[in-house]
Amino acid sequence: MKAVWNGTVIAESDNTVVVEGNHYFPPDSIKSEHFQNSDYQTVCPWKGTASYYNVVVDGETNANAAWYYPTAKERAKNIEGHLAFWNGVQVQS
Repeated sequence: MKAVWNGTVIAESDNTVVVEGNHYFPPDSIKSEHFQNSDYQTVCPWKGTASYYNVVVDGETNANAAWYYPTAKERAKNIEGHLAFWNGVQVQS
């Protein structure tokens, strides 16, 4: 699977985990130069508190386009630290 934004592959892995229709990419599969920390957070009742990254490609920023659970709840431990995408980031095989 590949995550692509603004014509650039920002993550790639044969080992994603699908939860609720989202592919969660292992942390070592992202191209870290395209990720900036964000202060944004959301809470999922069964996964826990999600932290976000801004995705940056060619000087353009896609705010809060990637999320992950740094400390997932027990039922979601299999995606702890993995990243998922939205807001225009295309996930494709």
